[in-house]
Amino acid sequence: MNNSAESNDMLCVGQTLAVLATVAGSCPYTSLVAVAVTPDLRQLFFATLRATRKWANLADNHHVSLLMDNRSNQVTDFSRAAAATILDSAEEVSGAELETGLAIFLRRHPHLTEFTASASCALFRVRISSIYLVARFQNVMEFHFSP
Repeated sequence: MNNSAESNDMLCVGQTLAVLATVAGSCPYTSLVAVAVTPDLRQLFFATLRATRKWANLADNHHVSLLMDNRSNQVTDFSRAAAATILDSAEEVSGAELETGLAIFLRRHPHLTEFTASASCALFRVRISSIYLVARFQNVMEFHFSP
């Protein structure tokens, strides 16, 4: 694996939060979500309550974009920060896949066990098709995955 791919792995798998962009009518809508990314970078899981705007947006349009970054809000971010944009669609997980997805999510976020146990909580999976990694505000690398 090259350094670019390793940076992508560390950034995506290492972060616990992401900014989720959904579609609200004709406008984007962003939310901060707890995430768990599988080590192969093929899947990402997040949980939300069904009474949220993000859940309603996802019910109407499954296309999502997620932003994960390592910024520290310091001047050094201009030379060291990296951000990954993840693209695809999100689907609510159910049945046997729910147990598997929940186990992946809760390994990363055991403090959210009670939250995810609620009947009003939904677990979503994003099957990652593309990741765009930007480092130092100008170095862009693209990673595309086959279905």
